[in-house]
Parts: sequence; structure tokens; C-alpha cells
Amino acid sequence: MNAEKTPCLALLGLAVLLAASCAPVTPAQRIVENPQMFAALSPRHQELVRSGRIGKGMPKDGVFLAWGRPDRRADGFRDGSAFERWDFTALRPVYYQGISGYYGHGWGRRGHRHGYYGLGYSPTVEYVPYRVSSVWFRKDLVDSWERFNSYR
Repeated sequence: MNAEKTPCLALLGLAVLLAASCAPVTPAQRIVENPQMFAALSPRHQELVRSGRIGKGMPKDGVFLAWGRPDRRADGFRDGSAFERWDFTALRPVYYQGISGYYGHGWGRRGHRHGYYGLGYSPTVEYVPYRVSSVWFRKDLVDSWERFNSYR
């Protein structure tokens, strides 16, 4: 292989891997990756998982297959029994802008050193997590859940 093409092919391979890692994971993909977990579910729960839904009485494995790994877990005690809550989050953009100052040193004509300074406009976006759904488990089975339609 030509030595000039090697770096280009390496960069292309890296780009393909990066693009593949950004692809969302679906319930179908989790089922393929965890066939024994899926086979252990009841036929009713298997059907729910295939469509990305959950139901009361579903085990934690079914929720994982349908919705993925939770972003946060919490344990608690309510109404005389212990429970566990799984929270699932998404990211929403928050836009803001500001003016910032800067100062630095550089080289001018004929090798003379001089300072530079000024103000800059800095539009910025940050992504803030917010809760989109929660699932409550009692004795490792779904007791209740909620999903939010938007983040208004």
C-alpha cells in the first residue's frame, strides 16, 4: 500500500468508528446483544420491549431492554416498603451570549514585542440534562412509571 494513502485510510476508519458510536441504541439492538435476558421475559413483556414500551410487573431486565441503561438510580422507602427509582435523561440546549475581554503578548514588526487586547462577543451553547422519564420498582418489578412529553 502506498505510504501517502495510509494516513487518509486511518482517518477514514476513525471517522467511520466515530459515526457508528454516535448512532442511537434501539431496543432491537439491545435484544440482539442480550438474547438470554430477552428470552427470560414473559411473551407479553417481550412484545412491549420490542416496541420500546414497559408495563407494570416487568422486571428490571425488561426495562433495560426497552429503554436502556438509566442515567441515575435512587433507593427509598415509601408506604411501608422499599423501592428503587430509575431516571432517564436527555439533553436540551441552553443558549447564551456574553462579552469577554482578552489580553496577550505578541511579536510585531522588526521583532519588537507588544501587547494586544480587546473585547470579544461569545455566543455559547451548553447542553443541560433534564429528566424525561422515571420508573419505580418494588421487589425488582415495575410498580409505576412516568414519561414527560416535553421540557417546557
